[in-house]
Amino acid sequence: MSPFPSPSPRRLAALALTVAAAACTDSASPTGPEEDPWTGEGFDFTASNLIAFESDRDGNREIYLMTPDGREGVNLTNHPGSDGDISWSPDGSRIAFASNRAGNTEIFIMDVDGSNVTRVTNDPAIDRFPAWSPDGSRIAFASNRDGNFELYMMDATGLNEVRITYDEADDTEPAWLADGTRVVFFSTRSGNGDIWSVTPSGASPVNLTDDPAFDGAPATMARTGDGRVISFVSDRGGGDLDIYTMAADGSSVYRVTSGGGEEFDSSWMADGEKLVFDAFWNGSWNIFVIEASGTNMVQLTQTSADDESPAFRP
Repeated sequence: MSPFPSPSPRRLAALALTVAAAACTDSASPTGPEEDPWTGEGFDFTASNLIAFESDRDGNREIYLMTPDGREGVNLTNHPGSDGDISWSPDGSRIAFASNRAGNTEIFIMDVDGSNVTRVTNDPAIDRFPAWSPDGSRIAFASNRDGNFELYMMDATGLNEVRITYDEADDTEPAWLADGTRVVFFSTRSGNGDIWSVTPSGASPVNLTDDPAFDGAPATMARTGDGRVISFVSDRGGGDLDIYTMAADGSSVYRVTSGGGEEFDSSWMADGEKLVFDAFWNGSWNIFVIEASGTNMVQLTQTSADDESPAFRP
């Protein structure tokens, strides 16, 4: 499923499961528009709650931007390389992403309309999963430049790269807590795949999930609070991959989805009221939105291509 030529823990659980194209049994039946050609003409790049996502609908992996209802969209990257791993800047004006357009997988930054693409890493290894800090000054990312995937930190300009995790297992998919005090990430260091957190310097690692099930794909809410601020995917409910939320310390775990399909990547709306996520539905991955309480699920894309890894604009 990964668009990049690298072994990655991303979606390993989804790939390992045989998924039947069965009817969804969530509390609300998914509804949404049939796929129409998106021209991008007159698209409002200043609108709130825009959703960026990855898709191969044009023949290769590109980054798209669509309205919250999924009815208007535009291809931002338009490049023969594979583009993905979306991370919005805190002010919503730029998107960091990974691409193999340079021959190997590097991290780039572009404006919200796809212009002014700038390369910010330059290493023979694979650099993926950029995550912008809440103040916009730094970007955490994962790289296998030292033999296995570890977390690194750099200025948003690409300068001052430093490694922050040191473990024989793979550490990937970083996401910052809104107050900037911790970086949440996926790791196989516990053997089965769990959500961990460290300080921005890599100190004080904590296993937040510590469950025999697979837990991965963490995403964080853009605001602080004592409630559930981390979403993630897990098969702890009995085989299917579902979206869960939890507090910053790993407590208050809540199951958001409980359908017959497979869910994976999720992202919080800026106000924390909704989650957008991808799900395997009728033979392909599509984008859905749901209340954080687990009600009112709506299907936003409906295509035979794979639409994945959605991310709400902050």
